[in-house]
Amino acid sequence: MSAKFGPAGNSESFSAKYKSTLQAPQYLKDMGLDCYEYQCGRGVKVTDKTAFAIRDEAIKNGISLSLHAPYFISLSSVEEEKRDKSIDYIMQSCDAANRLGADRIIIHSGSCAKMTREEALVLAKDTLIRARKATVEQGFEHIHFCPETMGKVNQLGNLDEVIKLCMLDDSFIPCIDFGHLNARDFGWIKGKAEYEIIINEIENKLGIDRLKSFHSHFSKIMFTIPGGEKKHLTFNDNQGYGPDYEPLMEIVAKKDLSPIFICESAGTQAEDALAMKNYYLSIK
Repeated sequence: MSAKFGPAGNSESFSAKYKSTLQAPQYLKDMGLDCYEYQCGRGVKVTDKTAFAIRDEAIKNGISLSLHAPYFISLSSVEEEKRDKSIDYIMQSCDAANRLGADRIIIHSGSCAKMTREEALVLAKDTLIRARKATVEQGFEHIHFCPETMGKVNQLGNLDEVIKLCMLDDSFIPCIDFGHLNARDFGWIKGKAEYEIIINEIENKLGIDRLKSFHSHFSKIMFTIPGGEKKHLTFNDNQGYGPDYEPLMEIVAKKDLSPIFICESAGTQAEDALAMKNYYLSIK
């Protein structure tokens, strides 16, 4: 098994040439990419007709699919109604993923608001356990929840918190957004040493199987102090913001891991995903 690479949504080069996401799988295959993350950040609105057509195109072109659940999910909201609504959004995301032929949904956990991080984590754990129970009852047990590491300091979702959420159920797979981790710690990732700390932490807490198949978002991200993430950049942005992907690719190749890397660069996500893949293949 090898690592897989692809974009989050459609890059500017795709949108300039094509009208419909139905054409994305062929486009990505022709580029030499392997996967695609369908975006439901602003709500789950995919019709059966569209979902089944994308699924068929993805199968035909050998493209693995994942789905980004709505951004307005808040696992840790102090308002019970918002947490219940978040479970509904997760259910909708699983249903759409099932129709698309995707087996992973990526979930934001929400903010800590005026709570301690520990209090927010207790609420998030409860919401996620209830969401898992509800989705299994609906027949979606094959869909993996991927809690994501977040980029703003006040958001729930540092590495330790995401690992703790994933420890709730063996089917949960961490979505490690390295750009987010770098931004929330103000440029912490300098090279191999920091990547190895992250990789070792996943293996030590979640085991080798989930390390081998972890989900990842990757992009350079501008940040502010003390807030964290400000905006996504491209690999060609030379403003001094990281992280660099090369040291991570070297570790992934050396350890023979097979994660899914979804590139979230601003507009060049397909091209930058290909740059990552080409470097990975050059050392593998």
